[in-house]
Amino acid sequence: MRAICVIAGFFLCLFVFVPEADAKDVADPFPEVSSSYLLRVNGKTLWSHMPNRKLPPASLTKIMTALLVLEKGRLDEVVTISQTAEKETGSRLGIKKGDKMQVGYLLVATLIKSANDACRSLAEHVGESESKFVALMNRRAKQLGMKKTHFTNACGHNHPQLYSTANDLAILAEAALKNKIFSELVKIADTYIPTVDGQLFYIENANQIIGRYPGAIGVKTGYTLNAGKCLIALAERDGVNMLLILLNAPNRWWDAEVMLDKAFSLVTPDGKSP
Repeated sequence: MRAICVIAGFFLCLFVFVPEADAKDVADPFPEVSSSYLLRVNGKTLWSHMPNRKLPPASLTKIMTALLVLEKGRLDEVVTISQTAEKETGSRLGIKKGDKMQVGYLLVATLIKSANDACRSLAEHVGESESKFVALMNRRAKQLGMKKTHFTNACGHNHPQLYSTANDLAILAEAALKNKIFSELVKIADTYIPTVDGQLFYIENANQIIGRYPGAIGVKTGYTLNAGKCLIALAERDGVNMLLILLNAPNRWWDAEVMLDKAFSLVTPDGKSP
């Protein structure tokens, strides 16, 4: 299937020099687009707006879930879907209790469709229970230096103690993108994924910049009523790599394209302004 075959391709990030600004000197040309944002060019912050503000990340949480699954599991392991996974709310794949699906396909559903039933199945498979998996999430966040992040569930459901920041989510995204499988999966525009017994599910990427914005290659969307519309967008052109984190951005698709266009217009492969 396309979802697994695509893993053979590897994402290559070419670095260019972009001067690092002190936090107090970072520009904020888009203060109204979101409650918080951060735009990084090849790992260096270009613009930001309240990047350390603690906010609910919604399904951007699933990046940590996917990272842990890739670090601790194998793509060919078979997961038996539980009743708790079947009853997950929000975006779902539609798998049922007793269905069997490989980890790799559940990862595709988690990252591309943002399917909560697939995400919960992975958390229970790797952690034995969601609560144990959440403990692993918070431990990994601490290891990565995500100092203003706390997870309470694997999928990003609203909870008073589930929060992160644009800065921390940039750390998480950059760590996940170093995993070659993760970086390939988030590029998928659409695909079919099967259960072990051959039932097929067609899924399309919830990230609307994929296939629409030139150079877009990831990463993840998120939405709840509490968190608002969230997005981590990754685009690459001529060796210039743009990573944009938007938290609670009502017009995320349009604003992301405008912000990325402006950033690309300001930075050339040799690090100089045109």
